[in-house]
Amino acid sequence: MDKIANLPNIQPGQLDMPTLQKLAPVGALDHPPRFLLLYGSLRERSFSRLLIEEAARIQEHFGGEVKIFDPAELPMVGSVPEDHPKVVELRELCLWSEGHVWCSPERHGAITAVMKNQIDWIPLEQGALRPSQGRTLAVMQVCGGSQSFNVVNTLRLLGRWMRMFTIPNQSSVPMAYKEFDDAGRMRPSAYYDRVVDVMEELYKITLLMRGRTDYLTDRYSERSERALKAIDRQIARL
Repeated sequence: MDKIANLPNIQPGQLDMPTLQKLAPVGALDHPPRFLLLYGSLRERSFSRLLIEEAARIQEHFGGEVKIFDPAELPMVGSVPEDHPKVVELRELCLWSEGHVWCSPERHGAITAVMKNQIDWIPLEQGALRPSQGRTLAVMQVCGGSQSFNVVNTLRLLGRWMRMFTIPNQSSVPMAYKEFDDAGRMRPSAYYDRVVDVMEELYKITLLMRGRTDYLTDRYSERSERALKAIDRQIARL
């Protein structure tokens, strides 16, 4: 995506700006952190998309590289072959990314079908690659009424299932229609400050994990399985 217009509503001097030099491992400064942002609504004035765009502004302010996936025209999972252009686009963005931000409206006490469909199209394994494993994840939700945490709890469950490192902080914005102006910008508030907190934490943890995810996701059970398969291949050649 092109850079989101306008700067975030961050007060000068109030932010502990995360830096590559402070947090990234030695030898891992070759590119900015890469973030894929997903939202869960197709409405013209989608508050989950507006919140994702605010998150994008903040990450770009920190120096991150951001791409927002447009879920429009993404078919329902299983209804088309995996070489469908929108499916390919989503999976390539997952492979490109180091961290994700997921934001969904709450619908009937849960995430929307639009949000779940995107996650369902992301495979645990794609050949020898794992599009989600080891990525960092921040979760957010927008509510039409009072504040709830049903969506972020569900997104955490899905992130864990996708073998992602979900950060502790999260954002839930109640009565979201009150929190955005006519231009689609989030108004300054404690809810906005929390979004900055979440994005700052995501940025920092993504940098701290850079270059270390292979070690952190290496599993005894998988090593054992590979060793047994190697033995079976040796026996088969005898």
